[in-house]
Amino acid sequence: MESCWANMSKAKPYKPFDPKKRNHFKNIKGHFLYIFLPPLFLAIILALLQRDIGAFILNIASFGLFFATAKSNSVGLLNEYEYHTKTLTKAPKTPLKTISMLLLGISTFFTASFAGGEPLIRGAFLAVVSMVGYYLYYGLDPKVDKLDNIGDISAQFVIETLAEARAKLSSIETDIGFIKESDLHEKLTLATNKGYEIIDTIEQDPKDLRVARKFLIVYIDGIKKVTQSYTSMEEDEITDETKERLSNLLIDVEERFDKEIERLKRNNQFDLDVHIEVLQKQIKN
Repeated sequence: MESCWANMSKAKPYKPFDPKKRNHFKNIKGHFLYIFLPPLFLAIILALLQRDIGAFILNIASFGLFFATAKSNSVGLLNEYEYHTKTLTKAPKTPLKTISMLLLGISTFFTASFAGGEPLIRGAFLAVVSMVGYYLYYGLDPKVDKLDNIGDISAQFVIETLAEARAKLSSIETDIGFIKESDLHEKLTLATNKGYEIIDTIEQDPKDLRVARKFLIVYIDGIKKVTQSYTSMEEDEITDETKERLSNLLIDVEERFDKEIERLKRNNQFDLDVHIEVLQKQIKN
């Protein structure tokens, strides 16, 4: 156990945000606490082989505590990552990283002093060290809401609208998984990816939501209804004519998505040009 603390003291601080990994949470450091589980699992097996029921129960309890700690930490780090990758969002409601830090202290104390037979004062010392190490390595949960001033549009309204759109796209992705027709599967996947791109573009400049909200509602809702209707039927019951009509419809949808993305980006370019012009005038004055 002490070697684990030594390794943690040498570890570099955890960095929650990597722009190159915006769509995937693959940071191995987020799963660092799982390294405590294999030794505890081995201790459970040894206690079972030795028929030491007391040690078996204590080791299972230790394993459960560390597993809960590691799981809570993983979810907390994922929430933190989502917080850092969004322009507008609220701080996580449940402080899972803080909870994980406390759980780590409890797990360490229990494992050292009860399962490991160490004196209580030494177990308490190791618990404090583990919590300090966690704090220095991971830090605590974000506490400040990212609700920048975006004019006459409510930040809460933007967050809820974009979250609803993402939820619908996620539902569409689930339905796509049941579609065996490769052409339709590919076109629907492309459409949802473009939908996410539109949402990301709006999130960078929330003022665009005013003109893009109807687009999000009409097109994303439309795709959702079509995929739900399609997956509610047996695929061999759907005629080739219907499949062709749907394929053509998705081509139109893709073109409309491309136009919307272009319009949003053009609007952002216009805003940038205006800001540059204003800045130039200020410098001259």
